[in-house]
Amino acid sequence: MRTVGVLVLPGSRSFDVSVVGEVWGVDRSDAGIGPFELRLCAPGRKPTALHPVGHVRATHGLSGLADCDLVVVPGRVDPFAEVPRSVVKALGAFDGAVAALCSGAFTLAAAGLLDGREATTHWRLLDALETAAPHATVLRDVLFTDEGRVLTSAGVVGGLDLCLHLVRRAHGADVAAALARRLVMPPTREGGQRQYVDPPLPHQPDRAGIASTVDWAVDRLTEHIGVADLADHAGLSERTFHRVFLAATGSTPGRWLQKQRVLLAQRLLETTDLPVDRVAERSGLGTAANLRRRLRAELGVAPDAYRRTFRVPTAS
Repeated sequence: MRTVGVLVLPGSRSFDVSVVGEVWGVDRSDAGIGPFELRLCAPGRKPTALHPVGHVRATHGLSGLADCDLVVVPGRVDPFAEVPRSVVKALGAFDGAVAALCSGAFTLAAAGLLDGREATTHWRLLDALETAAPHATVLRDVLFTDEGRVLTSAGVVGGLDLCLHLVRRAHGADVAAALARRLVMPPTREGGQRQYVDPPLPHQPDRAGIASTVDWAVDRLTEHIGVADLADHAGLSERTFHRVFLAATGSTPGRWLQKQRVLLAQRLLETTDLPVDRVAERSGLGTAANLRRRLRAELGVAPDAYRRTFRVPTAS
């Protein structure tokens, strides 16, 4: 993989274009990386405005994509923007590897390249991608997908993960590791993008009795309370409480209680240096083993890995 083409369309994200330039546009042959030829390809070879800043002066028109080893499609600020027919035709005729960064997956969807394949994108756009590419299998908790010829990545920095993967695939782990060191990042990141998703704000029940029980339970997550305790506080039988709670919150009481404990564990991992077993105790999850099991089920990562990623340093 020596010739890399970047498909630049109006509104392409400047970060995505810069990532491609940083990986394949810098001469690092002194470290055994490259050299590569990087082509900036735009319809009509026109200067193109990026988002949020900058312009790109194309080096090639769309015909420059034809003999590339790899074509990279950056995301666009409006992933639903129309994809010109000339671009659809050029992508359809290209028989090499095509990699979409972030919302660039929508450009591939418009060209029909995701049909029958696995794909991903930024977590906020996953539902929309399922609509845009109904014949694709959208994976919701990966940093990138590799279907051989067609690859896609999760949002923003996930594009850099995919670019390093492509270097590793074409040139070996040693070259990819050397490049990662130059970029001051790990060669691979632990877990998927689920750990970066903003947890939705908890739904506050309208029913007064349920709302007060929710507040009561949140203050006692460390204690060994269960669904029976919640029902007792609400003054209802477990069966009735289950039905009323589900209608009020959209979740079963047991599932809601477990979720609150995981959220508390996340906050403790982010803001304290407590050992994992103490985090498990303080969040009501009991043991370190249970915390690891629950965090992996919810976020796809272990507690130590989550803390390394999200620990908030304490101000001195």
